[in-house]
Amino acid sequence: MAASSLATLRSKIESDLRGRVASPFAYRNRNAFELVSTGIAEMDALVGGLPRGAMTEICGAACSGRTSFLLSALASRTAEGEVCALVDARDNFDPLTGDAAGIALGKLLWVRCQNIEQALRATDLLIQASGFGMVAVDLSDVPARTARQVPLNAWFRFRRAVEDTPTILLLLEQEPHAKTCASLVVRLEAGEARWTEASASCYPFAKLLRGFSVRTDVVRSRIQMPEKRVVNIRERTQPKMAVPLGGVFETEMIWRSR
Repeated sequence: MAASSLATLRSKIESDLRGRVASPFAYRNRNAFELVSTGIAEMDALVGGLPRGAMTEICGAACSGRTSFLLSALASRTAEGEVCALVDARDNFDPLTGDAAGIALGKLLWVRCQNIEQALRATDLLIQASGFGMVAVDLSDVPARTARQVPLNAWFRFRRAVEDTPTILLLLEQEPHAKTCASLVVRLEAGEARWTEASASCYPFAKLLRGFSVRTDVVRSRIQMPEKRVVNIRERTQPKMAVPLGGVFETEMIWRSR
């Protein structure tokens, strides 16, 4: 095919896709993301941060640190002035706890749902609306059997919708049902608990839970880590590992007197 014919064909394709695809012939590295802090230093060192324009999936059993991760991530983003949305599939979010964790509630849109169907519809609308620094979808208390029934094309549609946008799509579940579509999948597991003596208690042997350690395992990561960061992590784990596989961070309980 002559060069002039190729140029004509290229021009026609670009014209037909104008307004739908910005640069159809430009190469895009789909593993290179802008990373922002999770609000947890140990997690940032482990995975680099939360990728914009991609889906991140955090999974784990009850009391595995999922809520602590969610609160930290929302606090980190709203502290930077970003407007975030929380799709609460089972209406479990506590604004008082969120405020104590540092979330700027004035920057948070809280969507209270009663089931997973409402949560998925709300997520679709929020992503299409754009303008959010983070859209967090909390399916933590949705039974794994129910979450497993979500069609795979729904996760693909969400991933495609946030590509090339500054939005972070954060998904919290018991099991990684969307890992095929997620750029980062991390599993959390509760570790050793920390206790302290309860002050002014009528029960002399009473103790308060102060927090617990959380073990993190990277199930999948498509994130290209900066070369310097990868070298530092190699030194902290095993010399032959190209990326870290696990780490530990600490949670802190928030107690209020009545």
